[in-house]
Amino acid sequence: MLKRTDDSPGEDPRPHAIVIGSGFGGLASAVRLGARGYRVTVLEKLDAPGGRAYVFKDGGYVFDAGPTIITVPFLLEELWELAGRKFEDDIELREMNPFYGIRFDDGEVIHCYRDADVMREEVKRIAPEDSEGYERFLKKSQNIFEVGFQQLAHVPFHTLKSMVEVTPDLIRLESYRSVHSLVAQYVKNPKLQVALNFHPLLVGGNPFAASSFYCLISYLEREWGVHFVMGGTGKLVDGLVDLIEGQGGQVLCDHEVAQITTQNGRATGVRLGDGRQIAADIVVSNAEVGHTYKHLLSETKRKRWTDRKVDGARYSMSLFLWYFGTKKKYDEVDHHTIILGPRYKGLLNDIFNKKKLADDFSLYLHRPTATDPSMAPEGCEAFYVLSPVPNLLGDTDWTEMAEPYRQAVEQRLEETVLPGLKDAVDVSRVLTPIDFRDRLNSIQGAAFGLEPILTQSAWFRAHNKSEEVEGLYLVGAGTHPGAGVPGVLSSARVLDAVVPDAKVHG
Repeated sequence: MLKRTDDSPGEDPRPHAIVIGSGFGGLASAVRLGARGYRVTVLEKLDAPGGRAYVFKDGGYVFDAGPTIITVPFLLEELWELAGRKFEDDIELREMNPFYGIRFDDGEVIHCYRDADVMREEVKRIAPEDSEGYERFLKKSQNIFEVGFQQLAHVPFHTLKSMVEVTPDLIRLESYRSVHSLVAQYVKNPKLQVALNFHPLLVGGNPFAASSFYCLISYLEREWGVHFVMGGTGKLVDGLVDLIEGQGGQVLCDHEVAQITTQNGRATGVRLGDGRQIAADIVVSNAEVGHTYKHLLSETKRKRWTDRKVDGARYSMSLFLWYFGTKKKYDEVDHHTIILGPRYKGLLNDIFNKKKLADDFSLYLHRPTATDPSMAPEGCEAFYVLSPVPNLLGDTDWTEMAEPYRQAVEQRLEETVLPGLKDAVDVSRVLTPIDFRDRLNSIQGAAFGLEPILTQSAWFRAHNKSEEVEGLYLVGAGTHPGAGVPGVLSSARVLDAVVPDAKVHG
């Protein structure tokens, strides 16, 4: 897959763009820059591309380390088109029906569907008194989607004027409310409220604090559906790398960037951890925003993104992830299941505000073999289970707690949806907030970068065009418009508006 291993431009006259990090934001940026005439080099710290979308393989099992669903296929189709290829020739998407099941602590399950009539019946079954309010919420979600995603997600917010221009829309759509507050205006049943307000957790936000703009996710899912990539999300990573190489670019792994070099206030390239320097006309950082400014620009004087600002920002929660394969089949388990504990608001308060690791938890269980049996040996299942946990501002010692916590998660799964799990486990691997800090260079071990609250959104979020250094651009979860696969792909789209056209060196 990684055909080229040299750092030198040779005789290529195209201007050189370096992309730091090979997450979806970085890979999408590389394709877009390649289509605009840049020679692109993507530099990745790890031994394989993907960033949060890294792939683990063990004993015939394939585990997507991070993202598991695709909700806006056209953002990917567009990249293939820019590279002169057809997305469907390389990637097979399988639509999920239902999207997921939400299992409450009392055992009741709400399934979420794209089909409007089927979903209406599900709402009537759970909370018939909320049927009218549900319809009004969907309309509100659509209105937010049309502004927040269709109009603003790919627009740069690097000037205060850009923020002032959209402020009337933000006020009209009540973006000052939290997601929970907006949902509670329309539906009163506690279970239905959860089914409609949990979505910010998918991008690192607390439903009781995240801006109600994130209600757009409810409509976005229904607009394009929820899809699984056959073979796993890692197939998208491989496909994007292939596009970059087809454009004459390269993706170099085991190349950790130590510093973005500058001269007279302009980015000139990077210095690697081994001391080598690579020159560039522009630099795009897909590294976490705090890491980019605090560590990769530590030798550069900064006015806004000082160490104090980086350290004082609010970061998302972290995650505990357990990847495991079973020798036993679990045919009754959905592809996606959310398993809620006895508390909801109190648990989120522990995670986001108290930074306390609670004894109870809520879980997201991913069973890809429900859709693609090739991701495990015959007769076996591949799973990963995710538990939101405090970031490293809390006092949890994960070197001590990782295994006890895994065992508690295992017991909870065994008691709910995976009977006999303990004896069925074949392979096992865990990731903790320490891994987010050390593997992914994430400040405070946050899983999604900056927390998505109103005062860290749009103009208040990290700008895609750096205000500190000319010729430096930022993409990824901590930048506008935010985390999640649609967000980071959209952050790469913003580059089309802020990166100058390539001019061939003559």
